[in-house]
This record gives sequence, C-alpha cells and structure tokens, in this order.
Amino acid sequence: MKLLLDTSILIDVLRLRNQRREWLAELVRGGHSLSTTTLNIAEIYAGMRPAEEGRTEALLSGLELYELDASSARLAGRLKNTWARKGHTLTLADTIVAAVAIERGLPTAVKGRKPESPLARTRECHRHSGAWRCRSDPVLWRLVAAAIHLNN
Repeated sequence: MKLLLDTSILIDVLRLRNQRREWLAELVRGGHSLSTTTLNIAEIYAGMRPAEEGRTEALLSGLELYELDASSARLAGRLKNTWARKGHTLTLADTIVAAVAIERGLPTAVKGRKPESPLARTRECHRHSGAWRCRSDPVLWRLVAAAIHLNN
C-alpha cells in the first residue's frame, strides 16, 4: 500500500514525537511505500527550525512526491466550495491534499484534524496481530462521493 503523509505526520517524524519514525519504518519494512505532496513540503519548510534542515532533507528524499496538477486543483476548489455551502470552512491546503489523495486513490496519514476537515482520518491505521491494518473513515467516502458528483 502507498500512504500519503500529511504535514502533521512529517513534523512528528522530524521532531521525534509520538513514535512516528518507528511507525513509518515499520510500514516500510512491511512493504508499504511513503509519499507526500509538494504542498506538504512547502508547509514543512515554512515551519522548519534551523537544526532540522539535515533531517528534513533526509526524510523528504525518501518520499515519492505528488504535485498539484490541473485536475486535482479543480477538484480541490470544488471540494472547498461544496463544503463551504454546507457551513464548513476548510483550508485550501487541506482540500488540495485531499484532492491529490482522492484522485490517486491514496490513503492519507494525518493527525489532529477537526472532524469536518477533508483529511480527518481518511484512513485510521492500527496494529493488529503484528501487522498494520487500515480502515476507511466515512469522511473520505463523503469527499469521494462529492468529487464524483462534481465531476458528472
């Protein structure tokens, strides 16, 4: 499985929080691959501490990167607009990352999102019998349904 890492997870790895480094290493040992978006890289550099530059480069060099293309940009705008009409204010950054994940069918590892965020636990991963298992969260399916509806 390929997993899209949000900024919150990358920051935990860089700042050695919540055993995220160990969790990602275990996923890779299990045959999973890790990726992120160029937008997440911009967010990392915006908040990077001077002592983190070497670790940041080392971490990012091992990830597959997804850029924002025109199709994902349109979907992100539509998602933001659709959710705004439902009374939810979402950041453009979250809708961009969600659109990239939706278009590529990638589960997204995030933490600490508000329930209305399009990235709020799109996949919840946990350890079960020595292996990592992920189950989908309804938020992703609402976004997928919204994307399908918007694209038809």
